Formats: sequence, C-alpha cells, structure tokens
Amino acid sequence: MIKNIVENKFIRNVIIVASGTAGAQAITMIFSPIITRMYGPEAFGVMGTFSAMINIIIPIAALTYPIAIVLPKRHEEAKVIMRLSMLVASVLFMLSLLIIILFKESITSLFSLDDISVYLYFVPFVIIFASFMQIMEQWLIRTKQFSINARATLYQSLIANVGKVSFGYFHPVASILIFFTAISNGLRGLMMYVFSKKPKYFTDEEKSKAIELKSTAKKYYDFPVYRAPQDLLDSFQQSFPVVLLTTFFGPAATGFYTIGRTVLRLPSNLIGKAIGDVFYPRIAEAYNNKEDIVKIIKKATFALSLVGIIPYGMVILFGPFLFSLVFGPEWVTAGEYARWIALWSFFGLMNRPSIRTLPVLNAQRFHLFFTLIITIIKLLIIILSYYIFESDIVAIALFCMSGVISNVLLIYITLKLSKKRMVK
Repeated sequence: MIKNIVENKFIRNVIIVASGTAGAQAITMIFSPIITRMYGPEAFGVMGTFSAMINIIIPIAALTYPIAIVLPKRHEEAKVIMRLSMLVASVLFMLSLLIIILFKESITSLFSLDDISVYLYFVPFVIIFASFMQIMEQWLIRTKQFSINARATLYQSLIANVGKVSFGYFHPVASILIFFTAISNGLRGLMMYVFSKKPKYFTDEEKSKAIELKSTAKKYYDFPVYRAPQDLLDSFQQSFPVVLLTTFFGPAATGFYTIGRTVLRLPSNLIGKAIGDVFYPRIAEAYNNKEDIVKIIKKATFALSLVGIIPYGMVILFGPFLFSLVFGPEWVTAGEYARWIALWSFFGLMNRPSIRTLPVLNAQRFHLFFTLIITIIKLLIIILSYYIFESDIVAIALFCMSGVISNVLLIYITLKLSKKRMVK
C-alpha cells in the first residue's frame, strides 16, 4: 500500500510541491521571533498595511494571463502567452509608475495611506516581479518541473528572512521589511528561471510576431475580462468579514475570526495548493486528449475529502477545547468560531479540483458571476445576522454555511459542465 502511494507520480509531485511550501513556512516561523524583536510593532504595522495593498494587486499583476500558460496543447502557443503576459505586465508597470508620479498625494489622501506613501513607488516593481514569478511558476507547472518550484519557494523564504535579519541588525526600520516584501516574488521568479529548463521565448524571430500576440490575447480574453475581476472579488471576500465583524461586534470578534481563519487555512494552503498545482496540468492535458475528466475531478475531490476529514473533523468536534488548550482559556470563543470555519474550509479544500477545472472548460465568465452572487449573499448574511440575531456566533455560522453551500454547488456545476463538454 505505502509502496503504491510512494510510486504514484501524482502523489509524489504533490509531496514535492507541499514540501517546498512547508519548508518556506517553517523558515518563516523560525526567523519570526528574531525579526519581531528587531523591528517592533510599529514597523510591522507599516509593513502590514503595505502587504494588504499589494496582496490585492499581485493576483492581477499581468491581468491573470499567466494562468493560461498551462492550457494550450502545444508549447509554442504557451510561449506566446508568456510573451503576452510579460508585455501586459510591462505596460501596467509603466502605467502605474506614471499614475504614482502624477497622483501620489491624491492616492495617499483618498485611501488614507499616509504611513506608506513613500513606499508607493515600490508598487510598479511589485507588478513586474509578481508577473515574472507567475509566468515562471505556470511554465514549471505546465512542464511538470515541480521540484524546481519547491526549491525556489524554499530559497526565496530563506534569502528574504536572512536579509531582514542581516540588514535589521544594523538598521531595523520598516523600509527594510517592505523592501524584502516587494522583491520576494522577483527573487522567487529569478530562481525559478535559473534552476529550470528555460523556455526560449526571447528570440528575434518570435519577438516580431505582433499578429500572433494579438490573436492570442483575443483567444484568451476571458482571463483579463472575467478571471481578473473574479480574483479581485476573492481578495475582497477575504477582507470584508474582518471589517464587518469589527463594525458590528467589536475587535474581539475580529480577533476570534482572524486566529481561527489563520490556523484553519494552513492545511488548505499547504495541501490544497500543492494538489491544485499538480492537478491543473493534469486536467488540462486530459481535456486536450479527450479523456474522461468527470472521473478525474470526482477522484481528486474524493481524495481531498479523505485528506481533510481528520484535521477539520477534529476541530468541528472539539474546537473550543482545542483552542483553549493551545491558545489559552480566553480563546474558547475562537474555538466556537473555528468549528464553523473548519466546516467551510473542509468543503473549500474539496473544491480545489473544480476551481482548477473552470479555466480548462472556458467557464470563467460563469465563475465571475457565481463569485459575485456569493459575495453579495455573504455580505447580506453578516449584516442581517447583526440586525436580526445580534449574535456574532450566529453570524459566523451562517456566513460559513453559505460558504459550504457555495462550494458544494460549484463542485456540482463543474461536474455538469465537464460532462456537457465531453458530450460535444
């Protein structure tokens, strides 16, 4: 049994990707006590504001064109998408730099960014670095160079943390933290490029194919038109519960939600992303080869349910006890939150294969409108829970249950769409 698991190529690749992410997280945890003592809360507060801003920008740095790199059957077309992604990123780099130069004071005033106004000039570089990293990451996923991805993730974490400690020893200020935050994706992308079997897409002959770039941009238009707004909505979904809980139920409720969400996202971020990265080229390849993708999605979804049932099930059953044991008795309410968050996270983990399948099915328009509807429903649930029940626990329970239902519904619809595409 164990031998079969070890010899399974899919599982081996998942372990490789997960090991890179786990190693990077372990390095960050080891360095965190040193870095926090060096810089102090004020510097971390400034960095947190900067990180919150760029975390919205990074997913759409190249208007999500890099995600399409995995989809084409031929490498030649994938390389055209890579060049297109870099071109889009370069235009956005120049545009954002011009906007900051001309309207920096207005932007600072409008969004209350006084603490980080001097660091806004990093934003164009974040765009170009993130785009390059995404291009290389998707190329490695496409060509199944998963070990390179894992090594780059590990080394990037090590270099960034060593840099923060080394420079912080002499001058522990927020600008050091922000500098390494801004260049981290660039470091990772550079290492991916150095370690990988390099895609040769910068030849003079290929550069001249402007018509090919235009036709490719048109063919994959659904990424900037539908996927980019959908990613923005996803970012919004991560932030609005915190804002509404603070507004309606106070900072304690926000603290309980934040710690529960942070802890319970770890398995999903570690295992879910690893499986998603390995599953994506597999489902794209299966679709191009006219294989039974419904069977593949069901198999992957069931496998993730088995992976998640024990860790999430333990929290669902014993959340208050576990949180009070680990974090202290004052966090028992966070354990009540965590029960519902765990249920939502479990179905979110199961949903990863369906999410990865939607671009393959050219169903991103549907995904955008689905996400928009769910976002509106979740907003209304928290607002109505305050005015009708006046209970933070009820608000979290209903909010998380809406997440469960939306995940189950998305899995069902993805399977239906997959079956329909197979019939054509």
